[in-house]
Amino acid sequence: MREWKKAGGAFVLLFLATLWFATPVHGAEAEDLPIKKGIYAGDIDLSGMTAGQATESIEAYVEELRQTSVTLLAAAETEVTVTAGELGVQWVNQSLVEEAVSVGTRGNVIERYRVLKDLEQENLVYPIELEFDQQAISDVLVEKCEPYNMEAVNATLTRENGQFKVVGGQTGYTLDVELSIDTVYEYLTQQWDHQACTIPLQVQVEEPKGNPDELAQVQDVLGTFTTNFRTSTPSRCVNIEVGCNFINGTTLYPGEEFSTCDVVTPFSRANGYQMAGSYLNGKVVDSLGGGICQVSTTLYNAVLLSELEVTERHNHSMIVSYVDPSADAAIAESSGKDFKFINNLEYPIYIEGYTEGKDVTFTIYGKDTRKEGYQVRYDSEVLEVSVPPTDNISADASQPLGYITTASAHVGYKARLWKVVLQDGVEISRTQVNSSSYKMVPRSATVGVSTPDPAAYEQIMAAIGTGSIDHVKNVIAMLTAPPPAPETPPEGQ
Repeated sequence: MREWKKAGGAFVLLFLATLWFATPVHGAEAEDLPIKKGIYAGDIDLSGMTAGQATESIEAYVEELRQTSVTLLAAAETEVTVTAGELGVQWVNQSLVEEAVSVGTRGNVIERYRVLKDLEQENLVYPIELEFDQQAISDVLVEKCEPYNMEAVNATLTRENGQFKVVGGQTGYTLDVELSIDTVYEYLTQQWDHQACTIPLQVQVEEPKGNPDELAQVQDVLGTFTTNFRTSTPSRCVNIEVGCNFINGTTLYPGEEFSTCDVVTPFSRANGYQMAGSYLNGKVVDSLGGGICQVSTTLYNAVLLSELEVTERHNHSMIVSYVDPSADAAIAESSGKDFKFINNLEYPIYIEGYTEGKDVTFTIYGKDTRKEGYQVRYDSEVLEVSVPPTDNISADASQPLGYITTASAHVGYKARLWKVVLQDGVEISRTQVNSSSYKMVPRSATVGVSTPDPAAYEQIMAAIGTGSIDHVKNVIAMLTAPPPAPETPPEGQ
């Protein structure tokens, strides 16, 4: 009986000790409790750590993760290596520490005892949950990966010594930033094993057009046209040569549209253009690139002879001298006028442009599939001619007597252009291509009338009133002529 009492007393003491040991604790007291053995955060053993120590340990681990390399495959599989930190990695489930501390301190005595016994059999592992900043991912893609984008470059032709050579193209690569953000984010949040990794980005691939066999078909002259600029000023000659050189060597594939303005602009000194005469609001004024319309006009006629599809064409405001009415094509960067056409053929075309002497020539090469004996020409039909009736003279009181500037007259026209198709010399069709209207502009002059001599003023104003520039010039010559020299008396008198 005495031994039973001793055993019973020992059991009670053991029970009380266990009860005391497993009594729940809360608040600051709980933070100081050591975490039970067998509890992990990821691969980090938290056994015996306080809450503060566990937090520091996990944060140190995440800081190491921030230095982990992540390789992004950009355009053409270019490797761009960054760190997880640059992609905005963050630890987001800090509550795991509080949960780890509380293990074995909740519930009744039996429940807490059971938890402790389970830890002896199997570790309790809390995942370290990570989040990534999608804006940081976007910034990395834009700043470090997009620069590797490459535009597709089609295979082209060059012509040297009368022979064509093929220049190979280049595959184009474009990073899809939005899709790539999702790709990187999903991989890092769902598949990443916290080791260095490689992530292929979403890149769109554009194959270049053209191959040697296709370009070898370009051999035939489809159309050629020449205009002359022998009366042009040196600056205008330069502009024609510069614009022609920009267009020369163009390869245009089936279905592609050519914009003259896109190729020859901007009209700037950096591009080699000089100041020369051009049309503006019915007047001839100096502008950078003056004369470029002779380039677009010459090309227009070569395009017509090649029977390519013209999609935009404008006539000049006033008639030009280097082609027939309605055979011109004006362009203007400021007003948005352009000359455009589409390669509507089955094969590529090549545009050759050059100046020689005071001639500018454009020749379009391709594969001519037209029947033998087939010909095409273009006839200009003038519908109406308007001749300026009188001169237009204006007085300028800010300029002295003797000052005069003149601008030539321009005859007005209404015209249309016809496409005439012949087979073996016989006309088989006639189709209107365009219609054009050109302004009639009288010869004009600005005359200086400032003079202290009232009589001279009355005379010049009267001359202006006649409406004749030639009469005004005669009066100016009379009024500004030097006085005759006094006669020298004979010797001896």
